[in-house]
Amino acid sequence: MHDWEPGIRQSGLFWTIPVPAEAVEADLATGRARFRMEGVHIPDFHDFFSAVSPHPRRRPSVVDFDVEYTATAPPAEIRDKKFGFEGRFAPADLHIEFAARNLDGDVSYHSVGDGQVTVGGGIGQEQNGIFFS
Repeated sequence: MHDWEPGIRQSGLFWTIPVPAEAVEADLATGRARFRMEGVHIPDFHDFFSAVSPHPRRRPSVVDFDVEYTATAPPAEIRDKKFGFEGRFAPADLHIEFAARNLDGDVSYHSVGDGQVTVGGGIGQEQNGIFFS
């Protein structure tokens, strides 16, 4: 069992890391997007319960991932004044490649790309918060 994820910060922020702009490519007009990073240092907590415990077990690890989105329909406009949110979104199929390895060399994993089924996915552009008008 392995749980590769960024963990929980002192602030309470969890499962989140900064992402460089060049890791994301998106073009709503063509209905394609990609989110890719390589060599990301992410600890292996072994399992969820270890990850959320006060004294988690961590092993230094590295992950690579490549997520490709392909729109399956034209984008639709969404506007929600109550929550201050608007955007254009298109449903999309995804293809995901994921690899992880513990730096001590005893664990290595690579996902199988064939036969994936998208349960729910999408690409789009949004405005919210102070950017909502």
